[in-house]
Order: sequence, then structure tokens, then C-alpha cells
Amino acid sequence: MNNSASDPASSPSPATRGETTVTVPPNAHKVVILGGGAGGFAVAASLLKRQAGMDIAIVEPSEQHSYQPGWTMVGGGIFTPESTRRPMSSVMPKGVHWYRDSVVGIDADAHEVTLGDGRKLCYERLVVAIGLELDWAAIEGLEETLGKNGVTSNYRYDLAPYTWQLVQSLRSGRALFTQPPMPIKCAGAPQKAMYLSCDHWQREDVLSQLEVSFHNAGGVMFGVPAYVPALEEAVKGYGIDVRFHQRLIAVDGEAQTARFEVGAAEEGGEPQIIEQSFDMLHVVPPQKAPALIAESGLANAGGWLDLEPETLQHITHPDIFGLGDISGTSNAKTAAAVRKQAPVVVENLLATLAGGALSAGYRGYGSCPLTVENGRIVLAEFGYGGELQPTFPKWLNDGTRPTRLAWQLKARGLPFIYWNLMLKGHEWLARPASRDV
Repeated sequence: MNNSASDPASSPSPATRGETTVTVPPNAHKVVILGGGAGGFAVAASLLKRQAGMDIAIVEPSEQHSYQPGWTMVGGGIFTPESTRRPMSSVMPKGVHWYRDSVVGIDADAHEVTLGDGRKLCYERLVVAIGLELDWAAIEGLEETLGKNGVTSNYRYDLAPYTWQLVQSLRSGRALFTQPPMPIKCAGAPQKAMYLSCDHWQREDVLSQLEVSFHNAGGVMFGVPAYVPALEEAVKGYGIDVRFHQRLIAVDGEAQTARFEVGAAEEGGEPQIIEQSFDMLHVVPPQKAPALIAESGLANAGGWLDLEPETLQHITHPDIFGLGDISGTSNAKTAAAVRKQAPVVVENLLATLAGGALSAGYRGYGSCPLTVENGRIVLAEFGYGGELQPTFPKWLNDGTRPTRLAWQLKARGLPFIYWNLMLKGHEWLARPASRDV
């Protein structure tokens, strides 16, 4: 049974009886999980599979749970937006206490978190899985024009359908696709939007009438060299103009003009500012860690949750673990990474409760299905240091080349795995590596 934070039994708060104020002691839970996304749910469900009835609380204010990897497919006209979202109550792991509130403070020394309404929750173990923040405001003029004037983004549920609307209606003109500085969630998503758009325009025989350009704040197509040749082939085949070291800094929606800061070609040189007109602009916003992590003293130098990269235990607070996009580890920020991280967090968390050694290891696995066309995908799977970590043997699926098998996995297999396995604690092909302890 899920206990809502509105239930008196699970929601401590000052209560007034006549003229006497009675303060109910703060709730204490064995495990408190911050975040009801993929990471938080996968950990909670996995813990309950190992220890039925464990006292677990999840803090999550949202009423809807989204399968965010599906938004790229919505922008390509392949998925409906509704198929990527379900009511939070319908996927909440059974048996947890659900606090429908935000977390505004973490006191690691006192072992407690503060909720938005002032309530405090005590914990024996804390799992931080609050994700990252999309910094739309960092680009001048962007927020005012999103969803109109040809400006869109697959990084928002309500905007991905507009992407597909623009792709269908554009028959000539200029389409710009942007990628901000790293780190971002799903580093391949900016390109996926572009390739699916170009594939549609090619099928409609209008691609030759369009100017398509990719404005990447970085200096390479992809951070793992093994996958770059296939992406370069796709770029060449679609006739895309790739422009590195260009960071979007402002958008004038009504004038349909984008402004970019272009990095200096030589070290010590001054960056330049250029403007580019557009008929369609797909924007990926800059992304950052929530200020809560730094304010709580749990952040590394970049503001991300400071975790030991193999055990996913906090560097200085052994009763805190983390996973997902908030993590300061160097892996790709993808749902596939979470699928491999969750069992590591669970096994190591339980080991600390039992006084044992942390034997589960995470090797940095992340997966990015690079959708180069409607029907074929480059299934990039890699770990720390760019080490290739393919799930399937090369004879079955060559991850460095576009394949139809990878497309079937992305379009049909992964959504099923997400909703029916991962969120329910079934760890298919996700066994942690063993550490020498």
C-alpha cells in the first residue's frame, strides 16, 4: 500500500488541538530516496525484492512519470506523447511511503532531509536520484519563444509533438540543430532529432531544398571514437553542415534569428558572435546540477553529487548513495546507465546496513541508441574511459554500425524493459561487476 504524504500516519507536522500545539516527531525511515524517476524507482523496487516490507520513503512532487528516452521518437513521429507518460501513482513501487513534495535541504550530519513544506524526514540510508536541471533561461530569449516561431526541443514532453509538426510542414528553408556544452542527459539526443528529421525530409524528397546545420558547442561528433565513422557517414549522406565550437547564446523568435558564440580557433584568442536565420530551430538547453547538492555540502567541484565511481557511495558520507543524472561520475547520463547503477546501489547499500564490504561494482556503462534514420540505429554501449561494453556479440549486432536489430530494441524492446522490468526491480542483463574487497 502506498502511503501518501497527505496521510496523517505518514505525514508528521505541527497539529493544533484547541489552543494547544502538539508537535509530531519527524518521520524516520530505513531508506529515504530523493526522486521518483528511473533511478529512484529502480532502487526502491530492487530493495523490496531483496527485503520485502523494508521501510522505504520516496520524495517526489510530480504527478506524472515520463519515459524521457521516448521523446526523441515523439519528435520523429514514431511514438505518441501519451505513450511516454503514466500517472505517478500507477508506477510507484508498492509498499513505499510516497511524500508528494520537493526536497529543499539535506543535513548529512543530522541524517535528515527537509521537505518543501518544512517537514523533516530522518533516514538510516539516503539515495539521491533527483536528476538534473534544464537551464532554459541560460539562452537569452529562448523561453519566450519555445513552442512557436519554429523553435522547439525534444527535451520537453509538451514540445516534442511541435518538433514533429515542424518537420512535417517544412518543405524548404533552413533548419538548425544545437548541442550545448557537456554534460547533458543523453549526449546523442541532439543528433537523433536531426537525423530523424532529415530522414523524413529525404523520404518526402525535400531534403535538397533545405539547409541543415548542426551547431555543436563541443569539438567532436561523439565522445567515443569507435562510433564517429558511422555518424560522419550519416552527416555526409544527409548533407548536414557540421559546425563545432558554436554555443547558442540567444534566440530572437519573431525575427527567427539565432545567435552563437564561436570559440576562438587559437588558444588565447577572442570568441566571435555570429547570427544565423532559421525556419526551424531545435534547441538542447544547457544542463546543470540542482543547487541543493552544493548547498548541502555533497557536491564535487562541478556541483554534481560527489560519488565514488565504482561503488556509487558518497565520497565523504558513507550512508549516502546516488545514481542517475545527478551523479558526478563520468559515465553518460542515460536511462541505460541507471539500469546498471541501480543494482550496484542496492547491493552496496544493503552491505553497509549489514556491516559488510561493498562488493558490487559499476564500470561506467551507458548506452546511447543513435537513431541515424527511421529503421536503423547505431547502438553505442560504453563505459568509463570510452571502453566498449556491448551487450550482444558482434555477429548479432555490430554496435559501431547502424542496424535494424538496434532499431527494434529501441522502438519496441526498451520501452517494455523500462516499464515492466526496470521500474519493477527486474534486473535483466544488469548484474553488477564484482569488486575485489
